[in-house]
Amino acid sequence: MFTLNGIHQFIQNDRPELEKLSTDLWEHPETAFQEKYSAERLAQFLEARGFDVTRAWLDVPTAFTTSFHSGDGPAFGIAAEYDALPAVGHGCGHNLIATAAVAATLAVREAMKKYGIPGTVRLLGTPAEEDGGGKVVLLERGALEGLDAVMMVHPTWRTVPDTGTSALRKYNVIFHGREAHAAGSLDLAINALDAVMLLYAGINAFRQQMPSFCRIHGIVDDGGNVPNVIPGRASCCFYLRSTSEEWMEKLDARFRAIAEGAAMMTGAKLEIVQSSKPYRSRKVNAPMNGQYLKNMAELGDHPVPLTAVNMGSSDFGNFSQELPGVHCYFAITDHRIAGHSAEFAEAARSSFGMENALRAAAAMAHIALKFLTDEKFRAEVEADFRRG
Repeated sequence: MFTLNGIHQFIQNDRPELEKLSTDLWEHPETAFQEKYSAERLAQFLEARGFDVTRAWLDVPTAFTTSFHSGDGPAFGIAAEYDALPAVGHGCGHNLIATAAVAATLAVREAMKKYGIPGTVRLLGTPAEEDGGGKVVLLERGALEGLDAVMMVHPTWRTVPDTGTSALRKYNVIFHGREAHAAGSLDLAINALDAVMLLYAGINAFRQQMPSFCRIHGIVDDGGNVPNVIPGRASCCFYLRSTSEEWMEKLDARFRAIAEGAAMMTGAKLEIVQSSKPYRSRKVNAPMNGQYLKNMAELGDHPVPLTAVNMGSSDFGNFSQELPGVHCYFAITDHRIAGHSAEFAEAARSSFGMENALRAAAAMAHIALKFLTDEKFRAEVEADFRRG
């Protein structure tokens, strides 16, 4: 029967081509829903290895999917991301995520064919994680139908389990006032920038009562044009985050109340626009998490069993709320670096990063195969999901 080391060796045998794939994606960074080159490159790579690929999956132009089916049995999904950031390219290392997902899918298919394992492995090509919520869009259109569990791996500066993420809502807030000369006809003005500043002040006051698992942060993107004209329009962008779905609703309501208060105090009209699909908090699956740590240690990595970290957000959270899911991390450096940085982008094409990406791929493939073949493990995964 399949072994973890056997899976890893199978993946290592294809390392030259996998490394070319990762580097090619790295050299062609594309932002949310623009990943035309990346999606096509991945599709062609899979087709060259005998997979039938569905492009423009669920009417999302840069999404794709493929699967291997071997009789009745459970179905396991492996998620790939491949979008980049506007300023720093693959400063989040999604080239490695996609490569690891492809490698794991190839390894699972190989074991299923070799050992006659029934079930299905499905690769989910999901665009626009950084902005736009590609997985949320796909989920709304039925992307997880027929699956029993789903997993992905993500680069960072150390190998750790899935520690969860915050729910995320993104808002553009626009205040509409009335322009006027700042000295000559100020009494005729309604200062939209004052409303923005009052919104900031209200949020800063709210932070005293905000739980530690909540965050609000934002920028002013339009504060007027010249000092001698009172702005008739001003706007800002805010992100709301919470690891608690219940508290996200409270956070959202308070944020809107503060914005409405700022409008009332200035006489400006308020416009709030949701700028992206909401991301839900990630529901961590303990059995898959524990197996990942065990697998990475056995493959020679040095995972850290973290219990609490500062949490970002990911649209994989929406997947994990629908099915048992886990989103684990692998190290691409031997020291701490910041995500979404030029330094992180460089690490995402390093030999160190590739080595650990392929370890993570083997660890993920092993979990997928264990889920397909081990009824006890599968029951534990499903029971943990129901408890949460």
